[in-house]
Amino acid sequence: MNEIIYVLTNEAMPGFVKVGRTSTSLEQRIRELNSSTSVPLPFTAFYACTVKDTSFVEHQLHDAFDDSRVNPRREFFHIAPERVVAALKLAEIENITPKKDFVETKEDQEALNEARERRGRFNFGIVDIPIGAELVFSRDENTKAKVIDIYSTDSIEVNGEITSLSRSAQKILGYDYGVAGTDYWMYEGETLDERRRRFESGE
Repeated sequence: MNEIIYVLTNEAMPGFVKVGRTSTSLEQRIRELNSSTSVPLPFTAFYACTVKDTSFVEHQLHDAFDDSRVNPRREFFHIAPERVVAALKLAEIENITPKKDFVETKEDQEALNEARERRGRFNFGIVDIPIGAELVFSRDENTKAKVIDIYSTDSIEVNGEITSLSRSAQKILGYDYGVAGTDYWMYEGETLDERRRRFESGE
């Protein structure tokens, strides 16, 4: 039987991902993690897929990204989630990423929604991306966007539609919940979130 490898993110831990596996259902695993009172906000499934040998694939992923591992005894990595997804796709049988949140209570959902709203606004100007620059969607290199404003929220054009990074990514992915568009749109080979972090660190 095929088992599941997942990549989880948490709004309370920006910049970190949890990479793990489960032989039960993905929903059950996420609900188990979210039931802990030591986690301030629920985890979100950034990506999940079935593979033939979860133990092997998980080990290979952990080994590949060991330099980004926060603690050798934990499954957390300080890395752009799309980097893990790109490697995971090599072993993927079926993409089973849920298109909705798995939360325990109405309060959890409200807290998660509020955290997404508070998420830092992205500004093309501070990462030196000019008007007219072309962005590429990480999951499909044929899906592209053009930067039309470096300060506005509705700052890109996709297929003739003026939209935001987050709204466009959510629409392309078909998710019911909001996503961080900077995790999916890329410029010059790095996600916009990676670029922002690089600029903020002065590298």
